[in-house]
Amino acid sequence: MNILVTGANGQLGREMRIVAKTSDHRFIFTDVCQAEGLETVMLDITDRADVEAMVAKNDVDVIVNCAAYTNVEAAETNQELAELLNAGAPGILAQTMKKSGGMLVHISTDYVFGKEPYNIPCREDQKGTPTGVYGLTKLHGEQNIMASGCNYLIIRTAWLYSEFGKNFCKTMMQLTASKPQLKVVFDQCGTPTYALDLANAIAVMLDSCCDASGCLQSDMASARCGIYHYSNEGVCSWFDFTKMIAQYCGNTSCDIQPCHSNEFPSAVTRPAYSVLDKTRIKETFGISIPYWTDSLKKCIDNLTGNSK
Repeated sequence: MNILVTGANGQLGREMRIVAKTSDHRFIFTDVCQAEGLETVMLDITDRADVEAMVAKNDVDVIVNCAAYTNVEAAETNQELAELLNAGAPGILAQTMKKSGGMLVHISTDYVFGKEPYNIPCREDQKGTPTGVYGLTKLHGEQNIMASGCNYLIIRTAWLYSEFGKNFCKTMMQLTASKPQLKVVFDQCGTPTYALDLANAIAVMLDSCCDASGCLQSDMASARCGIYHYSNEGVCSWFDFTKMIAQYCGNTSCDIQPCHSNEFPSAVTRPAYSVLDKTRIKETFGISIPYWTDSLKKCIDNLTGNSK
């Protein structure tokens, strides 16, 4: 099976590169910019002709779309660009896969929820109520994919972190090592997601849509088509997340204090509770999901050189 990965130099894309090393499938890693030491094919996913040519040239069976406009704050003043990347481009990818008979795996977000006061984990069939431009454009992307008629797996995830790029885990590792005191919000709850765990889950999902020879089967893909939720297991606040990061790093001298969201004025109202219900992905694909603290420790051990 030929798998094209977009946004291959981002957090999830870099983890997909690691997963690909032990896969029997052929991967084509694409992005809009080069990264030192990484073989990358240039692809503008907002250009329909470019996408269709790439798919035809490489006989692509599956696109895994890891590309997105993810700057939540900046999206509020760059709605047109966010809409193009988060909604228009996924529509192009989906229509291309419909035309070629392939499948699209698209990464979405917990930010499609948030306006309603939830207190139980969000299910896939729950109505999207985004509170900002980022969540709204990601919801539009989901809608464009579903309208295309292609076989798709939309995976909503949350609080993504990894060894790569900029993310909350790496930022807090640095801050708790350099600041005597830190305030972190405790009134926003969700679940951190280690990008490598998500990449491994995607690999399992793709294999379940293949026959014994590793070829994509349209009927198997169609039977599994839909929206799924994936994050690590458990629930925490950003304050809890930070405390655990500091503990695993040994940054015990930093005094980490809980605070309310309104102490950090923002252009975006973030979801207060965006825990994702993962029952469907576990039952459909037989995926075992690690607890968030276990995965966090693995990531930090890799970052600090303590992995065995």
